Amino acid sequence: MTTTHEAAFESHRRALLGAAYRVLGTVQDSEDAVQETWLRWQDVDLASVREPRAFLLTAVTRTALNTVRTRSRLREEYVGPWLPEPVSTDADADPGRAAEIADDVSLALLVVLESLSPLERAAFVLHEVFAAPYAEIAETLERSEAAVRQLVRRARAHVRERTPRHPVDESTHRALTEAFLEAVRGTAALEDMISVLSPDVVLTTDGGGHAKAARRPVRGTDNVLRFAAGVLAKPEIVILSWQVADINGRPALVGHDGPRVDCVVWVEGETAGAETMVTRIDMIRNPGKLRAVRV
Repeated sequence: MTTTHEAAFESHRRALLGAAYRVLGTVQDSEDAVQETWLRWQDVDLASVREPRAFLLTAVTRTALNTVRTRSRLREEYVGPWLPEPVSTDADADPGRAAEIADDVSLALLVVLESLSPLERAAFVLHEVFAAPYAEIAETLERSEAAVRQLVRRARAHVRERTPRHPVDESTHRALTEAFLEAVRGTAALEDMISVLSPDVVLTTDGGGHAKAARRPVRGTDNVLRFAAGVLAKPEIVILSWQVADINGRPALVGHDGPRVDCVVWVEGETAGAETMVTRIDMIRNPGKLRAVRV
């Protein structure tokens, strides 16, 4: 039988997972934060809670921030760049997990949020995504309301600076992704991609020390094409099959060997006048971050 505590919690589970995932960028950590929040929620006197949603968002955000602090040393020791964990959101994905945390959280946004400080990230998510008032966020973060306003202001400015001014629409994004699919499959020359790459394009690879990847971001058209050509020639990449799949609600490339997913690649495009240019390419090969991707 469903208890009153359980009913109240389940009605807000999606929001809790969404908040934790935006702060943490990893699926398992987000689910752990929600589970810990549930364990604490069971002992709460419901008569003392005026707004369960606000109470639970506060609890899960504090838990997520504690996780960020405890893993900071692990992040410092992480091999190479760190990218967020992708989640399949197509028809064949885990419907519960996909629907609850990833469908409306693009990987591009998670990359930007990761560049904020943990407090900025939490304040931004609570205010901009969940419309929490400043006073409520101040209580959550144990900061003054004025300090929270400053956190949100800084976060907004940073997100605006890191987000394309003229992002491509969904159909253009899919077309760019499919063009890359032809290149990695060898049905189109890799050099043909130069026409859609921004001169300032940045390619970031995340292997976490468990798969071959660049230790630093690769910048510039020539360097990106040279690196991509080298990667695609490696035996472990040659054997892969490639497909376009919905990852975090947008098309991305998935390279796999049978059911084993080897990498996820997504691109970020921007429209400048009549031209559409790819400004970012991100590749995740760390197997520990590919558990929520299905083929």
